[in-house]
Amino acid sequence: MIYVAIFLALIALRLATARHPRLRDQTYPILLATLFVFAAFRLEVGCDWNGYYRHFLIQLDLGFTDALNNREPIWWALVQLIGQLGLGYPWLNVASAAIFFAGVHVLARQQLDRLGFLILLFPVLTLNMPMSGIRQAASIGMMCMAFAAFNQGRTVRFTIHTLIATGIHAGAGVFLLMAPLVGRGWIKARVFSSLVLAVPGVFLLASGDSAQLAISRYVNTGVDAHGALYRAGLLALTAALFFIILRPAWHARFGFDYRLSVLGGLLMLATLPLVGVSSVIADRIAYFLVPLQAVVLARIPYLGLGTAGAILSAASYAVLLVMLAVWAIYSTHFHYCYLPYDTWLFALPEIYQLPN
Repeated sequence: MIYVAIFLALIALRLATARHPRLRDQTYPILLATLFVFAAFRLEVGCDWNGYYRHFLIQLDLGFTDALNNREPIWWALVQLIGQLGLGYPWLNVASAAIFFAGVHVLARQQLDRLGFLILLFPVLTLNMPMSGIRQAASIGMMCMAFAAFNQGRTVRFTIHTLIATGIHAGAGVFLLMAPLVGRGWIKARVFSSLVLAVPGVFLLASGDSAQLAISRYVNTGVDAHGALYRAGLLALTAALFFIILRPAWHARFGFDYRLSVLGGLLMLATLPLVGVSSVIADRIAYFLVPLQAVVLARIPYLGLGTAGAILSAASYAVLLVMLAVWAIYSTHFHYCYLPYDTWLFALPEIYQLPN
């Protein structure tokens, strides 16, 4: 299975560079570019390929005014722009992947192990987002930039990136409630402000058109996200690992992103009970948190935990490998969506070319 083989090769690459930080840093941009090409130039691969293709064709018949009046105006404006430039639908996948991997790179630059961070994203986030759910992939890329701004204490930048992410995928709007917590000092005042804003904020989000549409589609309707429980469960396990074992050492060694790690851990824990309400909504929120999960897992070797840290780090890769292998081998959904892998890198099929 090509995807399991790729992840095994990536794990082997991480092991080979374990004692060579300079080589690891030099390998990272090569892998980043390779994964971008692999995801961006796929052909008829991904569960949402046909759905987004229909959306693309429909939007081309509408125009920019309709795009800007949509619930996610930035995304639909991007769709319209691709069409206005005379580019075919596959180029929308390229644009989405470019935003996704650009955001991943911005967050990766804050990590000691950029390569490990990127590898840990592959089996869950990379396969499901820029290789399938391209709208949320672009939104997640913007949220990665927002998370990086959060760590730098830049409230305005965090808010702008989050607003852009929300204009691409409305699910990112929940992270606007974190804006009062950006910064270094006055933590009690910031927490109080966040709680004060959370009440009307949650009300507005819950009463908005996007939330009402999501509730009507995904709550008590029988529509489920297959695998949501496993992904949310893995997030919850990561959060438990952080709070029970990693947090004291993290606070002592990496104070600059400690606040975001705590908030991310709390959100990870919250996704598990949310599955009981709607697996689809829980799954969509969970994907936004996978970059923060990868930050936690990639940081384990640098927390000074000795043998226990080495075991936990190895276990992180092993669990993800097992999850990917089970998914790839036993899921008919996976086989339908991702196999065989094909690319249009060397020639765009005529069916996807727009008439001149």
